[in-house]
Amino acid sequence: MSMNDLPILSALRSKMQWHQERQRVLAENISNSDTPNFRPRDLVEPKFDRGGATVGGGMGTLPMMQTSATHMAASGAPDNFDNDRGKSGFQTRPAGNAVNLEDQMLKVSANQMDFAAVTSLYSKSLHLLKTAIGKG
Repeated sequence: MSMNDLPILSALRSKMQWHQERQRVLAENISNSDTPNFRPRDLVEPKFDRGGATVGGGMGTLPMMQTSATHMAASGAPDNFDNDRGKSGFQTRPAGNAVNLEDQMLKVSANQMDFAAVTSLYSKSLHLLKTAIGKG
């Protein structure tokens, strides 16, 4: 087993990839802040079990959603694709755009800080393992 196959390092790599993809999605939201009828999107944060493996709703998996009243509903699934279900407290502009730049920029900065923390933890874990086996 190589050091990169360790579950904790794999979980940290998955988390870094998630932060990179979330940064792309948030940047797309900001760049479309003046596009009529554009709705902001976000990603579901991956969940990990105690062993570091991804559990439901993580990278590469999406929950089933009912997009039409004629579709069968999945148990425990959301009813539709509403983005924030009114949680943000901001209204859609007359052109139909629902992007709030302040909210998106707060998400971008939080995502950047979280990515930096995960990257630091990953590199320090690698350094600690290399030291433990006498190669660092």
